[in-house]
Amino acid sequence: MTEMNEEDEARRHRLKMEKRKAVQDAEVAGKTVARKGLLMVHTGAGKGKSTAAFGLALRALGHGWKIGVVQFGKGQWQTGERNMLEKLGQEFGQEFGQVAWHTLGEGFTWETQDRARDEAAARRAWEKACELMDDPHIRLLVLDELNIALRYEHLPLEEVLSALAARRDDLNVVVTGRNAKPELIAAADLVTEMTLVKHHFGAGVKAQEGIEF
Repeated sequence: MTEMNEEDEARRHRLKMEKRKAVQDAEVAGKTVARKGLLMVHTGAGKGKSTAAFGLALRALGHGWKIGVVQFGKGQWQTGERNMLEKLGQEFGQEFGQVAWHTLGEGFTWETQDRARDEAAARRAWEKACELMDDPHIRLLVLDELNIALRYEHLPLEEVLSALAARRDDLNVVVTGRNAKPELIAAADLVTEMTLVKHHFGAGVKAQEGIEF
């Protein structure tokens, strides 16, 4: 009796997976766009927005893409992701692409406490971002914490949206930071919101090398 039950269960599982595969195959077959440069937004109060973007950069580098990173707001500390991505870019050279990394912030706005400086830093970072968008060799551009610059109106939103919309067809752009503007979310192809469930900061744990930077 047990053997028959196992056979029945195996048969039911097989039929269920066959139906699921048919649905999945039909969904994949319905996709007609083979390649498109995507505008991706990582936002939300949870940890992991920039981390996910740098993971994507690592994947792109592994496929031979040249990648660019422009950091808004963040200060000039050396991070693990920058160390590794730049090292890989140098090691593999043109064969696996290169990394153009630019950290152009002066720290977060609550640290500088100087709006004019914040706006000037955001402008420098945005000009570098536009320069990298014009580089035909770059296929992935990470605009880290651009959402923060837009939230505090350090850059004109319409100018940013217009430039992103006018980018070339094969350029993928990832924008990170909390409080993404609704207009940017509407323009994006992919939006992921990191939800805060629990954070070790709440237990008094400081930012740690290898975890936060």
